[in-house]
Amino acid sequence: MAVARHETGPLATVSALASQVHPVFMLPPLATSLFGGLLSGGFWPPVAALHASAMFFAVYTAHVKDGYVDFHVRGEDDDHPLTGSGCRMALVGAGVGFALCTAAIWLLVGPGAALLTLPTWVIGYTHAPQLDMNPIGATMGYPTGIALSLLGGYYAQVTTLTPRAVGLAAVFLLLLTGIKIIDDEQDYDYDRSIQKRTVAVVLGHQDARRLALGLFGAGLLGIVGLSVALPGVPPSAAAAAVVFGTVAAIAQRGDPETATMLLIRGSYLLLAVLVTAVWFRPLS
Repeated sequence: MAVARHETGPLATVSALASQVHPVFMLPPLATSLFGGLLSGGFWPPVAALHASAMFFAVYTAHVKDGYVDFHVRGEDDDHPLTGSGCRMALVGAGVGFALCTAAIWLLVGPGAALLTLPTWVIGYTHAPQLDMNPIGATMGYPTGIALSLLGGYYAQVTTLTPRAVGLAAVFLLLLTGIKIIDDEQDYDYDRSIQKRTVAVVLGHQDARRLALGLFGAGLLGIVGLSVALPGVPPSAAAAAVVFGTVAAIAQRGDPETATMLLIRGSYLLLAVLVTAVWFRPLS
């Protein structure tokens, strides 16, 4: 069974399978999973590693399925490194990996942690072609996965959810949804031509951008509010709002491609500041 479309041999197979690991989109779920565990205050490395691994397989599933649908089913993409059978093999392998990690979490922590982990794979597998054709699914699938990654990483450590965990997950959901709205502006013409109803297609460029900025504002106010109202979120976490807000103010003047690039990097900075605040608690 051929896995790689362009070359043959073990190295070509490994290279084709590895091509579906997109670091820009892969790192945030893993990082938020670990951040959730750190935020819980009961960090146990084996469980943290299992949950982060489950997030890897969930996102890998999304990447493979999306590429398979866009190239082999819809014919939207010009090229793809995996054959159709190679995509199916990769999906089975990622599914097995996810199932093993989730089963281990069930055994080590309990059914609640496993059930909170499971939806991330469901979102990844159904992103294309089910979720990506409507505004809510296309826009909020990945942000919802990130929020669940944080909650799952937290719950897997302490078998409970607290207002700080839910609040910060909501912040990530708002901010990343805003970024995805702007990201989808890049494909406005094409998405409209195939009746793919992203937020940009439904609302138009200007209203979509206004909605994204509103979500940024709500998310940043949420960070400040959590840092003031909840003892589990250190006051220094408010600096994350300043950092991301500065990036967002610069990005909103740019075209969709430039704005998305800046905002994604701004989200990395946001997470870095939050991790630093939680780990070192400089103002506590």
